Amino acid sequence: MKTLQTGALLASVIASGLMAGLFAAFAYAVMPGLRSTSDHTLVATMQGINKSILNPVFMLPFVGSIPLIALAVFLAWRGHGRPALPWLIAALVLYLIAFAVTVAVNVPLNDQLERAGDPNSIGDLAAVRERFEAAWVTWNIVRALLHTAAFACLVWALVLSGADRIPADRAAAPTSHETRALLRTDPGPLTQDGHGADR
Repeated sequence: MKTLQTGALLASVIASGLMAGLFAAFAYAVMPGLRSTSDHTLVATMQGINKSILNPVFMLPFVGSIPLIALAVFLAWRGHGRPALPWLIAALVLYLIAFAVTVAVNVPLNDQLERAGDPNSIGDLAAVRERFEAAWVTWNIVRALLHTAAFACLVWALVLSGADRIPADRAAAPTSHETRALLRTDPGPLTQDGHGADR
């Protein structure tokens, strides 16, 4: 159970981290880079990205993070990860909200851009760009923040899960420094007159 629990949590951290990094990269690099380009360049580039990103390398962590985090929640509830459980639940909620933003806002905007047709034949590229860019950028920042928050919750849950597995006797054992200090201050067995015996 512990091995499965740790594996599910590690997989969740990796998968959610990939998604947080992807959407954050769009927020601080890709879209700012396209901001100063022509209407044709932005429309053509985003159409190309929206097509190429629909591949297993993206879809597996994007969709697969949900059952992975849900499994981590279940195993923490049933196993030894109770201290991490609130953080896992928070991560699942945040990830689901971010997923909903993508499905409800960003994907329809991508579809709208695709329906506009070939950039070489679009009559008013500026209007197509205006309907797409500002809204897509805003909601991408929202989902990037949500995914990053979910990732942070999972990382902290992993830390708590590891700390929860330290044996109690090990956690309570004095350090070597404390042991040496005790030996130096230990008066030894008491004599009949109540004083410590000479060593």
